[in-house]
Amino acid sequence: MGGLALLARTAGHRVTGCDANVYPPMSDQLNAAGIELIEGFDARQLALKPDLFVIGNVVSRGNPLMEAILDAGARFVSGPQWVGEQLLRGQWVLAVAGTHGKTTTSSMLAWILEYAGLRPGFLIGGVPLDFGVSARAAATAGEAGLFVIEADEYDTAFFDKRSKFVHYFPRTAVLNNLEYDHADIFPDLAAIETQFHHLLRSVARSSKIIVNGADAALERVLGRGSWSEVERFDVASAWHTTAIDEGARHSFDVAFGTRTFGRLNLPEAGAHNRSNALAALAAARHAGVPPALAIEALMKFRGVKRRMEERGTRAGITVYDDFAHHPTSIATTVAGLRRRVGADARILAILEPRSNTMKLGAMKAQLPGSLSEADLVFCFGAREGKGALGWDPAEALAPLGERARCFDRLDELVGAVAGSARPGDHLLVMSNGGFGGVHQKLLDALPATVSSARTP
Repeated sequence: MGGLALLARTAGHRVTGCDANVYPPMSDQLNAAGIELIEGFDARQLALKPDLFVIGNVVSRGNPLMEAILDAGARFVSGPQWVGEQLLRGQWVLAVAGTHGKTTTSSMLAWILEYAGLRPGFLIGGVPLDFGVSARAAATAGEAGLFVIEADEYDTAFFDKRSKFVHYFPRTAVLNNLEYDHADIFPDLAAIETQFHHLLRSVARSSKIIVNGADAALERVLGRGSWSEVERFDVASAWHTTAIDEGARHSFDVAFGTRTFGRLNLPEAGAHNRSNALAALAAARHAGVPPALAIEALMKFRGVKRRMEERGTRAGITVYDDFAHHPTSIATTVAGLRRRVGADARILAILEPRSNTMKLGAMKAQLPGSLSEADLVFCFGAREGKGALGWDPAEALAPLGERARCFDRLDELVGAVAGSARPGDHLLVMSNGGFGGVHQKLLDALPATVSSARTP
């Protein structure tokens, strides 16, 4: 919604917005753009008398402002519908969908197109470091251009329970992977597969679907019917990687069938990022970018904020911030850091299970396995209030034994982490929220020098 606000402002609209607990980097972007942000959902905001209220899916019935909008008969529309109708019509839309990797793949794709001189527009759920913003308009006003959008399967709004991506009608559709998530709205994986098939139904026959050929769930989606050209990655007959070296410089050859296009040194390590890169390369080629040029672009890709982002180092201890909030993404994030720092360095994982799925406890049994490569685990879960967990993290993490500790007070967690850390450690913070500014709190809590003699 913050990115949407930036695009609406660029389009010439006067934009205000309201939300609760907005945190960086989005709050910084909104402030820099001069967009007034109102804290909370007071019904008195109706006095602004806007031409249109654009509603995000965080809003539900009972929200004071939403109830006032309905009572007044004021005009409103969902965020995805507004984007689809006002920004995407007439554009070459490149939509990136999937349970994991949407933000990174969208950022890679936007950067490749930018590097090729195509100046794409984009709306991404994170901040690509190569752009510094999460949203930008496409091309010149009035011209058809390329637009990269992160296509989320979460529901559109309280009044539209379809997935957001059905509003986008892409010309290039990327399906990265498909796994069970969003336990608050989907009863099972089959329900999510149905929504993905709704997306395929909206892709024109002249368009292209780029799909992870190694993903069984996506193959089931395709099996329900597809009317567009399909191109696969992560299979030997189509896009794949060879000669993989996951050493200090993560590198691999990029190939399509028997043809090799070049060697890619990618700053982001791990099999998941190789898949992300292949998907971006394939989508960019569909938009006219030669693979060799796309590989050259990815060699200079700087990554995304809150994706293994280094927040600072103190006393030889490095603090990272990552958005991982699903057991699979937690596991790949920890594994990626392990490959980067080596087997001998210690990783202290600091986790806030904050997503709706995690708060419901639907995947709590997978957490110990996803954190297995961490040396110590510190889990934060409030016992009371809106963000309270509906399950006991200490019980869920019991298989990790003394390696795991759980806290319901942030200051106590910070003190415990600072007291356990020693030079050479890597503190990996994982949350899809602001986590109470824990990253800076950790850096502030670490003394200027730390004894290396501390016990684990």
